[in-house]
Amino acid sequence: MVEKRDRAFPPLIQQMGGVPGIIASTIPVLVFVVVNLVFDLRVAVYAAVAAGVAVAVWRLVRREALQPAVSGLLGVGLCAFVAYRTGDARGFYLPGLIYSGVVGTAFLVSMLVRWPLAGVIWHAVNGDGQGWRRDPRLLRAYMLATLLWTVVFAARFVVQGWLYNAQEDDWLGIARLAMGFPLVAVALFGTVWAVRRAHRAPLPA
Repeated sequence: MVEKRDRAFPPLIQQMGGVPGIIASTIPVLVFVVVNLVFDLRVAVYAAVAAGVAVAVWRLVRREALQPAVSGLLGVGLCAFVAYRTGDARGFYLPGLIYSGVVGTAFLVSMLVRWPLAGVIWHAVNGDGQGWRRDPRLLRAYMLATLLWTVVFAARFVVQGWLYNAQEDDWLGIARLAMGFPLVAVALFGTVWAVRRAHRAPLPA
């Protein structure tokens, strides 16, 4: 029964474009950081958009899921637009900063009302309903996983928000990269570990 449940876990990483797709999503940010250091903001904006288009085309050529490619390109386009309109390199990171604050708050609130978003999203992707809340083992596991995601988004918001206010453009870009894929990987694997451990635990008497 445990093995069957393990195989039924939703392929969350595949839903995000797979490991190569997740890593590739950092390329436009890396390009923006490097080009902005070497040239200027205008060139960096164009280079980041070009990198975003290249990544989207690469995903489509490889016949990967369309949604990650489109959402990634739209995200890069929004960041580039804000940077271009504000004339400030920090604008490129502003949408991501706001996103981290909003999502982190949503994860926190979901814990307080005992509808942990990690569980809601997991089972929405898997398509097996929200009956998991009646299982105290799974509820505890998803509370733990949601707490982990809350910490990830809160850390991003606090650290990058401080660098944004301090007008540390270069360090802000570095922080965006360092707190991107590595923290997502930790949160994903932490979620998988918590849920699989819950499935293996005996039912409460």
